Parts: sequence; structure tokens; C-alpha cells
Amino acid sequence: MTLRTGHTGLNVTDLDRSLAFYRDVLGFALLAEGKEDGRRYAFLGERDGEGGPVLTLWQQAQESYDGRRAGLHHLAFAAGSADRVREYETALRGAGVEFHHEGVVAHGEGAASGGIFFHDPDGTRLEISAPLGAEQAPAPHASAPTCGFF
Repeated sequence: MTLRTGHTGLNVTDLDRSLAFYRDVLGFALLAEGKEDGRRYAFLGERDGEGGPVLTLWQQAQESYDGRRAGLHHLAFAAGSADRVREYETALRGAGVEFHHEGVVAHGEGAASGGIFFHDPDGTRLEISAPLGAEQAPAPHASAPTCGFF
């Protein structure tokens, strides 16, 4: 068996702010939370509670995300359809989130897959995409994958 991702842990500077973003804007369910000073965390998963944590937020960071350092490049979430990606785009815009590209873009020239690219409250690069539905969407870069955040 090949390893697959279990859950992703992100260091955040303000757990309350990040929890509101991931829970209230992106729709993750709060599965468990640690509230002890110096040990704050939140386990987030699917609304039905199946499958365990998908994302863990740890209030351990002192500074925002820095994409110039080795480590996490971006975190990608899969939506079931391009229409669902657009629903997330609407919710994110309503929350004042700025996007890396304007609207849904293709993953590459002629690709059917595509999505939206943006940042969380600490600057972590995020993607929500679907495998189909971006056939008519522009590809920001002809020579590199869109998820490169170039």
C-alpha cells in the first residue's frame, strides 16, 4: 500500500481567527479542541464526522506563513464540481478574502481541471479545485502549473 495523507497540521498565529475561517467560511466541522494556554489546537474534519481529522490547527506560530522557506508550498482541497468551487469562491469573497488569480482558472493550458487560489488568515496558500469544469477557464501561465502560485 502507498502512503496517503492522513491529516495536515498548520501552525497558526491566532487559533480563534483561523478556526472561524476554516469552520465558518470553508465549512469544516470542529471535531476536538484544546483550550489550555500554551497548548491550543483544533481538529477539523468533515461535517458528518466520518473519517477523522482532515486538518489540525496549532496555535504555535509567532509570524505569518513564509512561502520562501522550505516546507509547505500550498494546501489543496478537492471539491466535487466546478459549481461547488464557485460556491466556495462566493463565500470567500463575502469574507473579504483576496485571490491569487481572478476567479476559477484552469490548472494548465487546455486542462479540464481547475480551481481558485487564495490565502488563509496567516498567509498560507490554499487551493480549492475540481477535476472537471474549467475547460473554458483561462490558464494564468502556459509553461507552468497554476498551483505553483507563480
